[in-house]
Amino acid sequence: MKPKATRNRSGKRAHPSPDDSANKAVAGGESLQTAQTRHVAARPQTAKAIPVEAQSARAARHRKDHVKQEKVVRDTFTMPREDYQQLAVLKQRCLDAGLAVKKSELVRAGLLLLASEPTKRLLAAVKAVEPVKTGRPPKSK
Repeated sequence: MKPKATRNRSGKRAHPSPDDSANKAVAGGESLQTAQTRHVAARPQTAKAIPVEAQSARAARHRKDHVKQEKVVRDTFTMPREDYQQLAVLKQRCLDAGLAVKKSELVRAGLLLLASEPTKRLLAAVKAVEPVKTGRPPKSK
């Protein structure tokens, strides 16, 4: 059992000695030197260093397979309300098919589709999109 720490005149608690046997010795009337000698003798001998095994095959394979994730970029853009609602419709279609997707995943999927198209079809798709005024929309009061 630890001895209770009492407050000294400054109001701070006295720090008990990290050597618990010394505290017991003082409380029991035993000399501090005898208690410290007994405490040192009771310490276990340090164990010899055990050689570390080579990495297991599983750990080595995990390090090879582990690929750093690509850093992401946060960006904002402006789009018409109808296009934004179209994202919600596409998300619902994916949910109905059993796949939950995020808006950013839909945009990235669209990029993959556009990247796979020939240049003529890409230009036709870009021309079909009406340009919008960039920037934040005005605050509605």
